[in-house]
Amino acid sequence: MTLRERVENCIQEMLAYIEEADYAGYDPYDALNSPVISYIGARSKWVRVAATHLVRRSPWNLRPLLGIRKGHNPKGIGLFLWGYSRLYALYRTDRYLKRVDYLLELLDALRSKGYSGNCWGYNFDWQSWTFLRPKGTPTIVNTSFIGHALLDCYELTGRRKALELAIPIKDFILNDLHRTWEGETFCFSYTPVDTEAVHNANLLGASILARLMGYGNGHSLESVVLASVAYSMRSQRPDGSWFYADTDIQSWIDSFHTGFNLQAIRYVLDTGLAPQWRAAYEKGVRYYAERFFLGDGTPKYYQDRVYPVDIHAPAQAISFFCQEQEVYQDLTDRIVAWVLANLYSGKGFFYFRKGKFLTNRISYMRWSQAWAFHALSEYLLQESERRVSLKPRRIKSVGN
Repeated sequence: MTLRERVENCIQEMLAYIEEADYAGYDPYDALNSPVISYIGARSKWVRVAATHLVRRSPWNLRPLLGIRKGHNPKGIGLFLWGYSRLYALYRTDRYLKRVDYLLELLDALRSKGYSGNCWGYNFDWQSWTFLRPKGTPTIVNTSFIGHALLDCYELTGRRKALELAIPIKDFILNDLHRTWEGETFCFSYTPVDTEAVHNANLLGASILARLMGYGNGHSLESVVLASVAYSMRSQRPDGSWFYADTDIQSWIDSFHTGFNLQAIRYVLDTGLAPQWRAAYEKGVRYYAERFFLGDGTPKYYQDRVYPVDIHAPAQAISFFCQEQEVYQDLTDRIVAWVLANLYSGKGFFYFRKGKFLTNRISYMRWSQAWAFHALSEYLLQESERRVSLKPRRIKSVGN
């Protein structure tokens, strides 16, 4: 069986699994959905932080005991929409188009209310080391990924509703997020309730604004995109990498956030903006390819160590590298083969993490299934395009 055939079989098994579950499930960070933990941690940030990490790190699923229910995660729904849109582009069957319509309606219903434009958060309270983000607080990361899914959905399926949901995203990013200024450049905040300056979040926000320029307000958005991108590009390290953020407690370099940075920059470059950063982008791509994968395709979590291998690492790598130059095709195939052999259950879902001695086999709908579905559907679409044109295809917004 060829690698493509294995991917096709895996996707069909995933479809049966996720559709039976109606795209609802647990999340690694949903501990505060527990009425028990919510009560105990009501007045203590440290209790909330400790409980979140305990539930996330446990190899046993404690959620049923803690009263945590499965739910629809907006980002997961966006990733599923992305995958179904690609499957429709490949096979042109009504089955996939009906699912696209269903997921569009679900995304519409899951929008965070009370903001300047369309935006999405998480279906749980989220306590970081610095801020508590209540359930539904929109994030620039969720909103940007969903925005890219919506624009690709419009391009691949022609569904006008996808475009109508995507266009107002710019108003949320421009009006509701804080900005950390550094000279004439700035970094968007992660959410409206914090001021954290995180590079992947900032670049993703710039990338969706860049694509939305094709649908009006291009001149007014261009200066914002360029100032936001410049902030993070100036923080790129000499070897091509980025710290997660420029604070002492956030100065790590990991695989999938590196991939997010590069994916966002590529979106901007594909619109014709910021050509002065292309060489830096290419240096970053080389760093990503050379530092985060072993010879057999094993994806490393950090640049200097392998474990734990998180499903996000191969998923982001597959979706990124299959759209790059032909030189990365062999790397992409090795990563796909590795993830199918090591993190796929054979029952329609992917495992969360693989450690050196223990694999966490809990099924997480957003973190694992949606990301794997997103990656493998992109792989199939690019493989199909490659057969026709011998080069990867990137979807570009064409305006309305």
